[in-house]
Amino acid sequence: MQKTEQLYEGKAKKVYATDEVDVYIVSYKDDATAFNGLKKGTIAQKGSINNRVSNHLMQLLEKEGVPTHFLKELSERETAVKKVRIIPLEVIVRNIAAGSISTRLGLAEGTKLGCTVLEFCYKRDDLGDPLVNEYHIRALGLASVEELAQLSAYSLKINSILGAYLHDLGIELVDFKLEFGITDDGKLILADEISPDTCRFWDTKTGKKLDKDRFRRDLGDVEAAYQEVLFRLMGIN
Repeated sequence: MQKTEQLYEGKAKKVYATDEVDVYIVSYKDDATAFNGLKKGTIAQKGSINNRVSNHLMQLLEKEGVPTHFLKELSERETAVKKVRIIPLEVIVRNIAAGSISTRLGLAEGTKLGCTVLEFCYKRDDLGDPLVNEYHIRALGLASVEELAQLSAYSLKINSILGAYLHDLGIELVDFKLEFGITDDGKLILADEISPDTCRFWDTKTGKKLDKDRFRRDLGDVEAAYQEVLFRLMGIN
């Protein structure tokens, strides 16, 4: 498998076409951003940690019946994935109040929500990825009613699977972001990544943050937190 051209470069990853028509290569970067790119920096080894953590969790989800884009880990930083058309929505899955929901709804950070909350954001960097509801989604043609129902069901299933798995490792799954795509044959699957960049992970005993909030909030020990997640999931130092 060979790269042919770079198709996309985002805040955390580059995506390449390959000589296999249905396969892309994702390459993870050490670049770190927050607040829609207003804050920028670098987290040592972030790319390799996120690549391995995401692949590990994607394979876990596959075994539990959630289809994903994962095909094969090629190196510490690169992974072969299925070609998809990304649905321009971010699904935010929330179990505990943190981040923007605390500000918007006046909830103290750490408040256990009465039920899991799904929020949808329109993937438009120029608009700041605004919150949208199912009516906006239908009106803008971002996803069909059937696609929205399916990705919502997958999101709740993913939350259940990962929440139980991580809790056994001493990690509280506070909230996380998901993205989905459509394959050329019309199948909706999980895409993007699941990592300390896209999830809030708290230590179940101490409440210590083990995710990108350490970078966002200048809490220090950012690299050590990412490494701790990798170690708990895979035993890799």
